[in-house]
Amino acid sequence: MRFRQRVTRRTGGVVFLVLVTGAAAAQSPATSRCRPTLAPRGGGPQVADTAFNPLIVRPAYPIGKGPTVLLDEGHFNFHTLAGRYAPFAKLLRRDGFVVGALRGPLTAEALAPARILVIANALSERTGQGSWSLPNPSAFTGDEVRLLERWVSGGGNLLLIADHMPFPGAAELLAAAFGILVADGFATDSTCALDELVFRRSDRSLADHPITNGRGRSERVDSVRTFTGQAFRLRSPGSGLLTLPTGSVVLLPVTAWEFSDSTPRIPAEGMLQGAALSHGRGRVAMFGEAAMFSAQVTGSSRRPMGMNAPRAGDNPRFLLNVMHWLAGLLPSR
Repeated sequence: MRFRQRVTRRTGGVVFLVLVTGAAAAQSPATSRCRPTLAPRGGGPQVADTAFNPLIVRPAYPIGKGPTVLLDEGHFNFHTLAGRYAPFAKLLRRDGFVVGALRGPLTAEALAPARILVIANALSERTGQGSWSLPNPSAFTGDEVRLLERWVSGGGNLLLIADHMPFPGAAELLAAAFGILVADGFATDSTCALDELVFRRSDRSLADHPITNGRGRSERVDSVRTFTGQAFRLRSPGSGLLTLPTGSVVLLPVTAWEFSDSTPRIPAEGMLQGAALSHGRGRVAMFGEAAMFSAQVTGSSRRPMGMNAPRAGDNPRFLLNVMHWLAGLLPSR
């Protein structure tokens, strides 16, 4: 059974209505147990761990001979090649991909060299300048959204990553063009305190899919660790890869990282943090968390966050499998 749920968020006397579509609208025991204490990690910035260098047993391509991957840097992106996604680019290059940046608007000419476009945590100009409160405008113009939908439909491949608020709101229009409904909030557990989520093949929160199976037994992924993020649903045919378990909650604050007992929240059981779908002749992989594909340290204690984190050993393999799927090395289903 589908639903359309309105959640009210107020700021400065203005009421914002958040529309969430899913499978169960009513308050659940999970949301009633929620006492929000979710907080950013550490007391300092997130910095790329440039020493991270996981083993690649069987690179997909000779170095510099693989498909071209362009990382969007034209939309106030929180993750860039020289910044927090340096470990992402380094891993892909070691697997043979050619990785570059797209530092301008999305145009047909700019997209022409790309086999795969990666958009990680794009923001509007307003939000990119530091205003992480509602309203949260789209990072992309209507023309860019229509162009990118046509590009994928014609055979392009998109890795779209939108982390916790404000990133889902900035990507909402683009995600919707591919039948993806995002929730502009923070995904956590029933306590509203957990800042890491683990998806396991053993409990089916990690799906059995060509992306999790890879090209053979050595590339099989059995668990994936994420670091807060958001949750979304599919309204188009596709495969959920990372499914939130019973008791999960999405917090919907007016300002990012500002929570109280009155912060609106919705039950998130069955919502997704990862999915894969075909769109025309192209493919789309969507993820609701970005650090899982980087390697970072945070705060004065240099706490690992991402592919370098304890018990995140399958994350690098998972990223490479996602890229192999987008490149067509793995079957669509």
